[in-house]
Amino acid sequence: MSLKAFAAKIFANRIAKKNSKWINNPIGAQEKVFKNLIKNAEHTTFGKDHNFGAIKNHVDFVKQVPIRDYEELKPYVEQILEGKKDVLWPGKPLYFAKTSGTTSGAKFIPITKPSIKNQVNASRDAILNYIQETGNADFVDGRMIFLQGSPEMEEKNGIKLGRLSGISAHYVPNYLQKNRLPSWETNCIEDWETKVNAIVTETENENMTVIAGIPSWVQMYFEKLQDKHQKKVGDLFKDFQLFIYGGVNYEPYRAKFESLIGRKVDAIELFPASEGFFAYQNSQSEKGMLLLTDAGIFYEFVKADEFFDADAKRITLKDVELNVNYAMIISTDAGLWGYNIGDTVQFISKDPYKIIVSGRIKHFISAFGEHVIAKEVEQAMKDAIVATDAQVNEFTVAPQTTPESGLPYHEWFIEFQKEPSDMELFIQTLDTSLQKQNSYYFDLIEGKVLKRLQIVKVQKDGFKAYMQSIGKLGGQNKIQRLSNDRKLAEALTAFKIG
Repeated sequence: MSLKAFAAKIFANRIAKKNSKWINNPIGAQEKVFKNLIKNAEHTTFGKDHNFGAIKNHVDFVKQVPIRDYEELKPYVEQILEGKKDVLWPGKPLYFAKTSGTTSGAKFIPITKPSIKNQVNASRDAILNYIQETGNADFVDGRMIFLQGSPEMEEKNGIKLGRLSGISAHYVPNYLQKNRLPSWETNCIEDWETKVNAIVTETENENMTVIAGIPSWVQMYFEKLQDKHQKKVGDLFKDFQLFIYGGVNYEPYRAKFESLIGRKVDAIELFPASEGFFAYQNSQSEKGMLLLTDAGIFYEFVKADEFFDADAKRITLKDVELNVNYAMIISTDAGLWGYNIGDTVQFISKDPYKIIVSGRIKHFISAFGEHVIAKEVEQAMKDAIVATDAQVNEFTVAPQTTPESGLPYHEWFIEFQKEPSDMELFIQTLDTSLQKQNSYYFDLIEGKVLKRLQIVKVQKDGFKAYMQSIGKLGGQNKIQRLSNDRKLAEALTAFKIG
């Protein structure tokens, strides 16, 4: 064992002992975070507008601070962009993470000194937790790659603007910098195809041990490596041990990844966003991600099927139930207050508190009252893949409300890497799995309101071509898994087979 690997084990043990305090007392940790947030922001513009001085508990907070999305927070963000201090959080943010918005164009999410520290520590702790759990630290001696956006930034009124992954690139610890790829110059390449080709050239002869990124874009990197060398990635990188990912559910990609790699590797799922780092996978043998309750974020939860009701109830961590779909609302040390991040989660454990990401509060199908969510279609896809030995590159689902003839149905747009051994069984497994998971969908099928789902095959690299056509190829961009309208479906018809 190298000196670096030995030191990593000692550090991992120290951090595990430190984190055990909030893991074993998550409610107490959340109460402490809540009080610190309110106290720190009491004299900000937002704090004065919402009477933070009178807030003593969560009930007071709910009365003073409504749930907001970015559009409703935007007036405060614009004050900061104009140069004003003490608006959402004391002083000015260090950064604005620039993200794509659907209704507002670009969104600017503030990142402060304490919030970036929490983001960096969470990323570090996810890896240290893996070392502590498995005893494996040998990978620290190899090369590590993080597929991410450009680290180049603009500046406005003393605040730097950039993508979250690019901002994070500035905080890689010194002891990892010499192990890290790609080079700064390659990371700054904006065109994703050009960038991935350059990454292939830089990494193909290196001892890669850790690879991280959104699965769909890592898959593109793996395919280019395989096409160039006619080898499995696991044969090319014999010491490749750990895949770190976030942003989308890995399960629909797992079979394809194992085929590209040629063997299984350990994986760590993360739940980061521009708004904060919320959770990471803390066990190789159990599902779910550990919710970070001591990372400068106070969590509230609203049942997803009640979210759009005027009297929807906001609860805290102590009142959550298992296996209920919740919209997650956050207040943070970056100055986001009662903020709807748009993601939905389900708790699968309360000792410790562990979650899975179930979808987006605005991404669902309920054209007929079925309330289908991302978690359900992803599980159905996993079941169908297992049943028929298929491999799927990408997929999305939309309702077909006005078919040329017959009953309406759900339409699945699928790009197969390897077609099912039995297409009829694949379709039937998809549909049956969805019926088992969703009683509303079952009732609609049984009641002859909907007919069985149908599949549209998408040509090879069709999803990639679509993303390129809208300027969202690579980086943190990802395909919307399902939608309640036909906008994405109609766009994909240009890339269908037949």
